[in-house]
Amino acid sequence: MKKYLFGMVIMGLVLLSGCSSMYDGAYYEEVIYGNEEDLLGETYAQINENDFVSTSDMPVSTFSTDVDTASYSNIRRMLNDNYLPQTNAVRIEELINYFNYGFNTPTDGGTISVTTELSVAPWNPDHQLLMIGLKAEEIDFEETPGNNLVFLLDVSGSMDSSDKLGLVKSSMLLLVEQLRPIDRISIVTYAGTATIVLNGGDSTDPTEIENAINRLRAGGSTAGGAGIELAYQVAEDNFIDGGNNRIILATDGDFNIGTSSVDQLKSFISEKKETGVFLSVVGVGTGNIRDDIMEALADHGNGVYYYVDSILEAEKVFIHDLSGTMLTVAKDVKLQIEFNPLNVKGYRLLGYENRVLDYEDFIDDTKDAGDLGSGHEVIAFYELIPAGSEEVIESSTYETPEDLRYSGNDYIDELMSISIRFKSPEDDTSVLIQRFAYVSDFTVTPSETFRFASSVVEFGLLLRNSEYKADANYANVLERASEALGDDEFGYRQEFLELVQKAQHLEELLD
Repeated sequence: MKKYLFGMVIMGLVLLSGCSSMYDGAYYEEVIYGNEEDLLGETYAQINENDFVSTSDMPVSTFSTDVDTASYSNIRRMLNDNYLPQTNAVRIEELINYFNYGFNTPTDGGTISVTTELSVAPWNPDHQLLMIGLKAEEIDFEETPGNNLVFLLDVSGSMDSSDKLGLVKSSMLLLVEQLRPIDRISIVTYAGTATIVLNGGDSTDPTEIENAINRLRAGGSTAGGAGIELAYQVAEDNFIDGGNNRIILATDGDFNIGTSSVDQLKSFISEKKETGVFLSVVGVGTGNIRDDIMEALADHGNGVYYYVDSILEAEKVFIHDLSGTMLTVAKDVKLQIEFNPLNVKGYRLLGYENRVLDYEDFIDDTKDAGDLGSGHEVIAFYELIPAGSEEVIESSTYETPEDLRYSGNDYIDELMSISIRFKSPEDDTSVLIQRFAYVSDFTVTPSETFRFASSVVEFGLLLRNSEYKADANYANVLERASEALGDDEFGYRQEFLELVQKAQHLEELLD
């Protein structure tokens, strides 16, 4: 309550003074930064950071992949508006996976390639940092089966602004330019009621589609549930066997419905994905973003959650990353890492807090997990406490599984094993691939990919004010990232440097 009152006082000073840049930072630090609820109405799911786990207590870590990128573009919006993001808006895995890293594509007809790298943790020289990178097979969009796309558009009153419905319309027009004669596009809108605006539009006649988009207007209350049901009906009516059948929900997430209704929507979407119709979510706007709901709906619909804050981000999603956005090549992708207690005393998974799975979930093919689109790259980092360290790790409550691989001195050179399970989009039975990493893989001169991706992690630790940030600082992030820009075709890495500088400046104003 004291923080709230202090924030309101500061906001009053801002309004009286007409000077906002410095006081905005103070206001948001006191009222939003690190809090669960944003006074502007934005809501985010609670994130409790993964702790270090003693390898002797539980040598196995299991989690689901995540290719969502919404968190990165959302915090970019906040920083560009001159305030630090609240803690729960920062999902480290989505910051890392916003970027492309140029991993080798799978060979010999494989679906997923695996890359590992081990070096010193840049923010804690007593620890090591393990990078695990996955890359899905690449399929040229022009060679993919037909796309049956249903745009489900929120046209309620809260969407009536240029950064909401206006941006959605511009984004759709970009996508229409990429469609082929075999593709179909439909538009379903919802406000007070759900309405079919376009049913199976023929991409050979883009004028019809463009006119339907340009006629869209916002106004009225929100009926998100009815809109989703109607969108699935339209998608099923236009279903393309063997094609990409997908609903793209564009909204600020303000469904204006109770929690029980949200749970019902998630159950409905989970059931409908079994029909082969997947759901992705595009979040837009400011002020009443329901990030927690949008992320949950995409997760339950075997889709991806994006946040589009500008037309440049729309180009990334709907042009540069089009194949990954539209075409799933592996579903329910799970990783299980087993650390060798001879070489690893403890470990911590950075990010993926809402993707952590139980040990037994790995072999349970009924357990839902993340999906990979064409060419998608996913990175996960583990911070490791080497064996022999005198650092104390609090005892965990894990029950150690029986018959684990590492015992005795039979595997003294191995650091860990990596097991990956996934299904093809049409199958319900997973396949298994396995890789190993070795102590001898350690390097003091990590790759460009490792250096840049680890700088993004360190940035996330700072934004979250993580209790594990150790010696993390903005200067190190800038130095390491600037030396690892690589072939930055679209300037995304350069933009990252600018965001780090903005965050550093805002932090300095608060000191």
